[in-house]
Amino acid sequence: MKVLVVGSGGREHAIIWKLAQSPKVEKIYCAPGNGGIQELAECVEIAATDVDRLVHFARENQIDLTVVGPEVPLLLGIVDHFIDAGLPIFGPNRAAAKIEGSKRFAKELMKKYQIPTADFCAFTDPAAARKYIRQKGGPIVVKADGLAAGKGVVVAHTVEEAEKAVAEAMEDKVFGEAGNEVVIEEFLSGQEVTLMAFMDGKTVKPMVVSQDHKPVFDGDKGPNTGGMGTYSPVPQIPEKVIDKAVQTILVPMMKAFRQEGIEYKGVLYAGLMITQSGPKVIEFNARFGDPEAQVVVPRLETDLVDIMEAVIRGELSKQEISWSDQAAVCVILASGGYPGAYEKGFPIQGLTVKEHNSMVFHAGTSQKQGKWLTAGGRVLGVTALGEDIAEARRRAYQRIETITFEKAHYRKDIASKAMK
Repeated sequence: MKVLVVGSGGREHAIIWKLAQSPKVEKIYCAPGNGGIQELAECVEIAATDVDRLVHFARENQIDLTVVGPEVPLLLGIVDHFIDAGLPIFGPNRAAAKIEGSKRFAKELMKKYQIPTADFCAFTDPAAARKYIRQKGGPIVVKADGLAAGKGVVVAHTVEEAEKAVAEAMEDKVFGEAGNEVVIEEFLSGQEVTLMAFMDGKTVKPMVVSQDHKPVFDGDKGPNTGGMGTYSPVPQIPEKVIDKAVQTILVPMMKAFRQEGIEYKGVLYAGLMITQSGPKVIEFNARFGDPEAQVVVPRLETDLVDIMEAVIRGELSKQEISWSDQAAVCVILASGGYPGAYEKGFPIQGLTVKEHNSMVFHAGTSQKQGKWLTAGGRVLGVTALGEDIAEARRRAYQRIETITFEKAHYRKDIASKAMK
């Protein structure tokens, strides 16, 4: 079969790496792809947001399965367009993807169906938002309502920080239209985990749990990024807590979608805070996490094509899914200055080494005249497998030390919470 993957990051590289292992797959295309992806797939110069051209390409090339990586094309209705054209596609439709596209929509849905989450209030008026912040006091969380590439959330420790976040989002428009409305939430304390699941409109099949590291510097310091590294499993969180999250969050969300007349087919990502009173939702996303996919997908033992086809057919209940007992750790190698301004175009050394227990997923790279160059904020995701977190972590850091480029930055404490 011929497969088209839409997207250009480390998540898409990990998905393609897994799809390439399927005996069913003869050819993979990626639109637009990146430097590393082109070793496994034919990259085509079509933007992930150019839905009409993607439909045309899939039809012309007789694509048997299209897989959508990022959130923006989902919110543009790529799935609806493909279905209308009679083309098989994996991902939620536009109505379902709104769970990620509007934080207010997600919070109101959770409130309606009594799914545990932080108390909140939504505002379109900055003065009213500031008044609410002063009433509540810090710490408090300010979120841009729309998509902000993982950077629209500020955990404000003081009232002043929260008011500044409101001004930046609503008045300075640092997140564009995404900040026209803000959601202000109660601050939750505990450990964050990511619990993703496959859903086919009727059945929920959870994936293995992982933990992301959002702040740019060690010790969870500095501004939030799209993710500086992740690991799976999360041994410090008891299995019974994750089971509770499945029963009190994922299964009720599936039912909530059905009640609302929304058919949710694809991956649902639940970012959770494990509080003293149990797991609560911080955010929902409508696709695989990035960089969570880089540790979850390598632990998947079942053919990913089989799972995706079962989801599309609405037969997920019949599909067995098995996971490796091995641990996985991914460390992101980023450009100096990220998530702020950074330079591109630096040569990357050390990518030719191939190791059995480690994978290097490309996020922001390009290839010119046979040389690898940096082309993004998050450049590479170095993932390693091991018998436990300690071994996987050691292997990931050993591998990352062999890769160099000017002004490279990475966190030295990925997975350290699991070691305590």
